[in-house]
Amino acid sequence: MIENFHRTEGDVNFSPARKEWYAIVRHGETARYLDADERNFLHQSMSTPCLDVLTECEGIYLTDLQGRKYMDFHGNNVHQVGYRNPYVIERVKAQMDTLPFSPRRYTNEPAVNLAARLSALAGSDLNRVLYAPGGTSAVGMALKLARLVTGRHKVVSYWDSFHGASLDAISAGGEREFRKGMGPLMPGVERIPPPETYRPGLLRDADASADYLEYVIEKEGGIGAFIAETIRNTDVQIPSKSYWRRVRDICTRHGVLLILDEIPIAFGRTGRMFAYEHYDILPDILCLGKGLGGAVIPMAAIVTRDAYNIASEVSLGHYTFEKNPLGSVAALAMLEFIDRQHLLEKVVCDEAFLRQRFHEMQSRFDIIGDVRGIGLLWGVELVRDRKTREKAVAEAERVMYACLAAGLSFKVSQGNVLQLSPPLIISREELERALAILESALTAL
Repeated sequence: MIENFHRTEGDVNFSPARKEWYAIVRHGETARYLDADERNFLHQSMSTPCLDVLTECEGIYLTDLQGRKYMDFHGNNVHQVGYRNPYVIERVKAQMDTLPFSPRRYTNEPAVNLAARLSALAGSDLNRVLYAPGGTSAVGMALKLARLVTGRHKVVSYWDSFHGASLDAISAGGEREFRKGMGPLMPGVERIPPPETYRPGLLRDADASADYLEYVIEKEGGIGAFIAETIRNTDVQIPSKSYWRRVRDICTRHGVLLILDEIPIAFGRTGRMFAYEHYDILPDILCLGKGLGGAVIPMAAIVTRDAYNIASEVSLGHYTFEKNPLGSVAALAMLEFIDRQHLLEKVVCDEAFLRQRFHEMQSRFDIIGDVRGIGLLWGVELVRDRKTREKAVAEAERVMYACLAAGLSFKVSQGNVLQLSPPLIISREELERALAILESALTAL
């Protein structure tokens, strides 16, 4: 039970259910590559051993060595416009023929155009941009900038939050899985319960969470930033509009920078380009990544206020691929594709469809304790008892592997939340097929 309580991210790599899965896929050439992977890579939680060996990806599908296809409802949150999107690939190929790399101290047209585009999308005075090779690095730059702007080094974050895997990011984050065994971390981090939590004995009220934030800011002193996901990606927790407006007011009154981490959920996932648009607020620093590179090139960025352009004598990032022309072209193509295909409007329609279908499913299956969703980001919480909310951990694993065997890939969060986030390009027919696979797996329980 202790392990179930603390599990916050991903499925378990060593379990009876995983062994049963290997009986299906681990043979011939697949077994050879899985064994080679274990021999050659450093092992780490949630990555080793691997599930399968992939050879191809296209649209919403992953294909393995045996020709088995999976609808990818996880995708590490990079696949907003699908895999091998032709519009993105063509732009990247053309850029490779002219300027595939731009050394630091130089700029280039794609990098400048992308910065202008991100500023225009973010709105107001959020018009200063800095690129990074990944989301973790973007978080690190945001934390450094907050120190420079405020002159204060302390940070508030949520328990169980994830903001990246580097030492500074896990210091600011709240997931034990990434901090255990690491020893002393970055000092000055205060953690508070998230606005909505499903664990007995912790805060359950969003107003109480906001009160807690203000209490910590006032009592601790020296707080320079509050970092949080606007909408929590892993188990899909969606705060109220009043909560975020109140948090914005608290941060403004106390001179605390609001850093919103939208690395996994920006670019249409919630039906808006950025999730904070649902709340009629603006962050002081916005962290972006994952899908920014169009599922082709690693790319991340921070977008911040013009008034915070004060670091001309400090290297906030100084990354080798700082103004990556390939990543910039991929990002511009991704944003253009979303606009041209009217994907934001499509996602809003998909949300209405899924909300109805998931609520119908909840009425049929007692094991579904809660369904939470926005746009094409959904969490289906499995419980053994709806009153006690006891987690159905083993059952969630069985459902996940049954779905994998039928061609639907997703991840499990918190031990019992099926997190479903398909590419935005998914068709209604494909959504129907995915739901049918999920229903079949639930019925089999």
